Amino acid sequence: EMNDETKEKTNETETTQESTQENTQESVPKQKEKDPIIMLTKTVLIVALIIFIWYIFSDINTPYTNHGRVVEIVVPVVPRVSGYLTEVNVKLHSKVKAGDFIFLIDTMPYSIAVSKAKANLDNVIQQLGAQSAGVKAAASSVGMARAQLDRAQRNYDRVYRIIKRNPGALSQKDIDRVETSLDQAKQKLKVTEADLVQAKEALGPLGEKNAQLRMAIDNLFNAELQLDWTKVYAPVDGYVESFNLDVGFFAQAGKPLVTVVSKEEIWIQANFTENNISRMKVGEPVQFIMDVAPGKVFEGEVSSIGYGVETKNEARPGNLPRPESSKAWLQRPQRFPVIITMKDTTALKISRAGGQITVVAFNGHHPVLDAIAKFRIWVNTYLSYVR
Repeated sequence: EMNDETKEKTNETETTQESTQENTQESVPKQKEKDPIIMLTKTVLIVALIIFIWYIFSDINTPYTNHGRVVEIVVPVVPRVSGYLTEVNVKLHSKVKAGDFIFLIDTMPYSIAVSKAKANLDNVIQQLGAQSAGVKAAASSVGMARAQLDRAQRNYDRVYRIIKRNPGALSQKDIDRVETSLDQAKQKLKVTEADLVQAKEALGPLGEKNAQLRMAIDNLFNAELQLDWTKVYAPVDGYVESFNLDVGFFAQAGKPLVTVVSKEEIWIQANFTENNISRMKVGEPVQFIMDVAPGKVFEGEVSSIGYGVETKNEARPGNLPRPESSKAWLQRPQRFPVIITMKDTTALKISRAGGQITVVAFNGHHPVLDAIAKFRIWVNTYLSYVR
């Protein structure tokens, strides 16, 4: 019996050892099964670290933003006198050139005003005992010459504002045409003023010093000028927008009738963060993509960098300042406008005011970062198909 008990204990011990060995053998594969998970975790962490480091360096050396817009000069067409439209020579999206005659305001009231001014001048001259024909004709010519000079001067100022912003925006032929037009208008005004002086002198020493005569002549100048203003011309080359009127519409002086989107000067305003512009310089190259042209990458360069933006936290007179508060762990980055000049003529032709632009800038020579940035924007240009 003792032997049987001993044998049973021995068998139990052997069974326990065998089960222990089996459990040990089973645990080994289980531990081996954990190794791929650990390796995957390590790989993900390493990749995340690499991406984080790339993001830090690329944010400074190859900044990227999709906060970009096409900017074009939008000029409102504003009449200088009031009245009903009697002639409309444009339609929505019509192409116009600077100086094209586009609207005519009813001339009848202003023609009557000119006739009244001439009659008043005749009356004053007759009272002075002189002939009215010479002075009336000379005064009328001066009024028209001043109107032409006013129009030529505004065209001249507009052209040189554009040249100052973008020297290559206009051809030399256009510049010469505007300068010649201004010179001719100045010369014509000098001639007509000289004729008026001569006509005044014919009235005798008392005539040209007469206050009533001077007032009558000035009234004729003003009437002639307002009659000329009934013709509304296109202020710039471009396309008509915001068009919703026809013959019979009452135009009010000082209120825009339509707007003209100018094609004389086009640029991109890209809003970069402060980190992005820390190393950015004027003249550095950029690449950009346009939603209107998916699959294409265009070239440009930095033209200027903004020096300030509105923070909207200044106090008004009589009020205390209200500082902005944020509960976020990291404060939102401030963005500054960067002006970019388009170098590609195709981009200039197809761009539209307000069009969305994505831009990457190259702040220095960094072959690896530059290559990654170019690949990134190349990929994103094809994603424009599905936006």
